[in-house]
Amino acid sequence: MVMTLPFEVGLVVRNLEVMERFYCDVLGCRAEHRSRVPASVAGPAGLGGELTAVWLRVPSGGCVKLILHRSAPVSAHVAALPARRPGLSYITFHVDDMGPVVAALPAAGARPLSDPVVVQAHGRRISFWADPEGNVVELVDARGHDPVPGHSN
Repeated sequence: MVMTLPFEVGLVVRNLEVMERFYCDVLGCRAEHRSRVPASVAGPAGLGGELTAVWLRVPSGGCVKLILHRSAPVSAHVAALPARRPGLSYITFHVDDMGPVVAALPAAGARPLSDPVVVQAHGRRISFWADPEGNVVELVDARGHDPVPGHSN
Protein backbone atom coordinates (compact mmCIF):
# COMPACT_ATOMS: atom_id res chain seq x y z
CA MET A 1 0.00 0.00 0.00
CA VAL A 2 1.17 3.51 -0.83
CA MET A 3 -0.33 6.55 0.85
CA THR A 4 -1.39 9.00 -1.85
CA LEU A 5 -2.06 12.15 0.23
CA PRO A 6 -0.89 13.53 3.59
CA PHE A 7 -2.62 12.36 6.76
CA GLU A 8 -5.99 13.91 7.72
CA VAL A 9 -7.76 13.98 11.05
CA GLY A 10 -11.49 14.67 11.34
CA LEU A 11 -12.73 16.80 14.22
CA VAL A 12 -16.47 17.03 14.92
CA VAL A 13 -17.26 20.58 16.10
CA ARG A 14 -20.19 22.49 17.57
CA ASN A 15 -19.29 25.92 16.14
CA LEU A 16 -17.61 25.77 12.74
CA GLU A 17 -16.74 29.47 12.52
CA VAL A 18 -15.06 29.62 15.95
CA MET A 19 -13.08 26.45 15.34
CA GLU A 20 -12.01 27.43 11.81
CA ARG A 21 -10.82 30.81 13.11
CA PHE A 22 -8.93 29.12 15.97
CA TYR A 23 -7.04 26.62 13.81
CA CYS A 24 -6.33 29.15 11.03
CA ASP A 25 -5.55 32.32 12.98
CA VAL A 26 -3.64 30.76 15.88
CA LEU A 27 -2.10 27.58 14.47
CA GLY A 28 -1.52 28.75 10.91
CA CYS A 29 -3.80 26.31 9.08
CA ARG A 30 -5.33 27.42 5.78
CA ALA A 31 -8.89 26.64 4.68
CA GLU A 32 -8.62 24.72 1.41
CA HIS A 33 -12.07 23.36 0.74
CA ARG A 34 -15.59 23.58 2.15
CA SER A 35 -18.34 21.14 1.28
CA ARG A 36 -21.90 20.36 2.29
CA VAL A 37 -22.28 16.59 2.41
CA PRO A 38 -25.93 15.58 1.93
CA ALA A 39 -27.56 12.92 4.11
CA SER A 40 -27.80 10.70 1.02
CA VAL A 41 -23.99 10.47 1.01
CA ALA A 42 -23.11 10.97 4.70
CA GLY A 43 -25.67 8.44 5.98
CA PRO A 44 -24.48 5.43 3.95
CA ALA A 45 -20.85 6.45 4.62
CA GLY A 46 -21.47 6.05 8.37
CA LEU A 47 -21.30 9.76 9.14
CA GLY A 48 -24.82 10.03 10.50
CA GLY A 49 -26.54 12.53 8.22
CA GLU A 50 -26.11 15.89 6.53
CA LEU A 51 -22.96 17.78 7.48
CA THR A 52 -20.59 20.52 6.45
CA ALA A 53 -16.87 19.75 6.21
CA VAL A 54 -13.99 22.22 6.00
CA TRP A 55 -10.50 20.99 5.12
CA LEU A 56 -7.74 22.99 6.83
CA ARG A 57 -4.22 22.46 5.47
CA VAL A 58 -1.58 22.27 8.20
CA PRO A 59 1.51 24.30 7.16
CA SER A 60 3.82 21.28 7.53
CA GLY A 61 1.48 18.98 5.59
CA GLY A 62 -1.56 16.99 6.52
CA CYS A 63 -5.03 18.28 7.17
CA VAL A 64 -7.48 18.96 9.98
CA LYS A 65 -10.99 18.33 8.71
CA LEU A 66 -13.65 20.19 10.71
CA ILE A 67 -17.04 18.49 10.61
CA LEU A 68 -20.30 20.17 11.61
CA HIS A 69 -23.38 17.93 11.67
CA ARG A 70 -26.73 19.48 10.84
CA SER A 71 -28.10 17.93 14.03
CA ALA A 72 -26.43 18.71 17.36
CA PRO A 73 -23.42 16.51 18.18
CA VAL A 74 -23.69 14.12 21.08
CA SER A 75 -21.70 15.24 24.12
CA ALA A 76 -18.91 12.92 25.16
CA HIS A 77 -17.50 12.50 28.67
CA VAL A 78 -13.92 13.77 28.57
CA ALA A 79 -11.34 12.31 30.93
CA ALA A 80 -9.17 14.81 32.81
CA LEU A 81 -5.94 13.40 31.38
CA PRO A 82 -5.91 13.00 27.58
CA ALA A 83 -3.48 10.07 27.59
CA ARG A 84 -5.85 8.12 29.87
CA ARG A 85 -8.82 8.38 27.50
CA PRO A 86 -9.37 5.66 24.87
CA GLY A 87 -9.54 6.76 21.24
CA LEU A 88 -8.12 9.93 19.75
CA SER A 89 -6.49 11.85 22.59
CA TYR A 90 -4.88 14.91 21.05
CA ILE A 91 -3.55 16.57 17.91
CA THR A 92 0.14 17.53 17.88
CA PHE A 93 1.50 20.57 16.07
CA HIS A 94 5.29 20.93 15.72
CA VAL A 95 6.19 24.62 15.69
CA ASP A 96 9.45 26.49 15.26
CA ASP A 97 8.70 29.04 17.99
CA MET A 98 6.14 28.28 20.67
CA GLY A 99 6.23 31.76 22.22
CA PRO A 100 3.86 33.61 19.86
CA VAL A 101 1.46 30.65 19.71
CA VAL A 102 1.26 30.27 23.50
CA ALA A 103 0.77 34.03 23.84
CA ALA A 104 -2.14 33.99 21.34
CA LEU A 105 -3.98 30.90 22.61
CA PRO A 106 -5.87 32.37 25.62
CA ALA A 107 -7.36 35.22 23.59
CA ALA A 108 -8.50 32.66 21.00
CA GLY A 109 -10.51 30.76 23.63
CA ALA A 110 -7.98 28.04 24.51
CA ARG A 111 -7.00 27.07 28.04
CA PRO A 112 -3.74 25.51 29.20
CA LEU A 113 -3.82 21.91 30.43
CA SER A 114 -0.21 21.61 31.56
CA ASP A 115 1.31 23.07 34.71
CA PRO A 116 3.62 24.77 34.11
CA VAL A 117 2.11 25.88 30.80
CA VAL A 118 5.32 24.99 28.94
CA VAL A 119 7.33 21.94 29.99
CA GLN A 120 10.87 21.16 28.90
CA ALA A 121 11.53 17.50 28.08
CA HIS A 122 14.33 15.82 26.13
CA GLY A 123 15.52 19.05 24.48
CA ARG A 124 12.02 20.09 23.47
CA ARG A 125 9.33 22.32 24.90
CA ILE A 126 5.82 20.91 25.03
CA SER A 127 2.52 22.45 26.01
CA PHE A 128 -0.99 20.98 26.15
CA TRP A 129 -4.07 23.13 25.55
CA ALA A 130 -7.81 22.67 25.19
CA ASP A 131 -9.12 24.36 22.04
CA PRO A 132 -12.34 26.44 22.31
CA GLU A 133 -14.45 23.23 22.31
CA GLY A 134 -12.22 21.23 24.65
CA ASN A 135 -10.25 19.16 22.11
CA VAL A 136 -6.68 18.68 23.27
CA VAL A 137 -3.87 20.24 21.25
CA GLU A 138 -0.20 19.53 21.95
CA LEU A 139 2.46 22.00 20.86
CA VAL A 140 6.05 20.80 20.43
CA ASP A 141 8.98 23.18 19.96
CA ALA A 142 12.48 21.78 19.42
CA ARG A 143 14.01 24.92 20.96
CA GLY A 144 13.92 23.48 24.48
CA HIS A 145 16.66 25.78 25.73
CA ASP A 146 14.81 29.01 24.87
CA PRO A 147 12.05 29.74 27.43
CA VAL A 148 8.68 31.22 26.49
CA PRO A 149 8.38 34.73 28.00
CA GLY A 150 6.00 34.87 30.96
CA HIS A 151 5.77 31.08 31.45
CA SER A 152 7.67 28.70 33.69
CA ASN A 153 9.94 26.28 31.93
